[in-house]
Amino acid sequence: MVTRTKICGISTPEALDAAIAGGADYIGLVFYPKSPRHLEIAQAKALAELARGKVGIVALTVDADDETLQDIVEDVAPDILQLHGSEAPERVLAIKKKFGREVIKAISVATADDAARAQGYAGAADLILFDAKAPPGSSLPGGNGRTFDWHALDGVAEALPFMLSGGLDPDNVADAIALTHPIAVDVSSGVESAPGIKDLEQIRRFLLAVKTAKQT
Repeated sequence: MVTRTKICGISTPEALDAAIAGGADYIGLVFYPKSPRHLEIAQAKALAELARGKVGIVALTVDADDETLQDIVEDVAPDILQLHGSEAPERVLAIKKKFGREVIKAISVATADDAARAQGYAGAADLILFDAKAPPGSSLPGGNGRTFDWHALDGVAEALPFMLSGGLDPDNVADAIALTHPIAVDVSSGVESAPGIKDLEQIRRFLLAVKTAKQT
């Protein structure tokens, strides 16, 4: 199995080009005003038009209402909606049905009990994204550059298709793949020179590290 890759928090054409050139499978566009990677609809639409047909487009939202999601779907036309808030399984399923898009549901993990929550989303989300739980007081549910104990996924990951995130970077992603065997890996802060500022060389290194990692 070849592990797929997602570069999240894309905000410039240069970063998008680096992701495409390196062979990323998906790029993530963030719609969350508290994030340094947040995009307005017009910015995201322009990037999506450049990306379409070259890489899968994922729109990341946090507890967004239907009106916000409708604007994103109509103007940006993403392939996938990523829900990174506290959305319950019923909400995830309702979004999937209403907007006709595949849905990724993020689960914040610090312990095995946190990871086990993902089982409640079976049949609602198309893919689970296991991310590190945010530090106390953080306003961001993801993109904090934190890893978690990957063994927390033992016994859970085998039963669910999942993407791994949380503190991944060019130097640790091969180990993460070897230990957890994800369908895909997701990186944001791990390929940045500063919050929200993508480093083109780090994007290249990350994608190469995934390609050359031992696959299972």
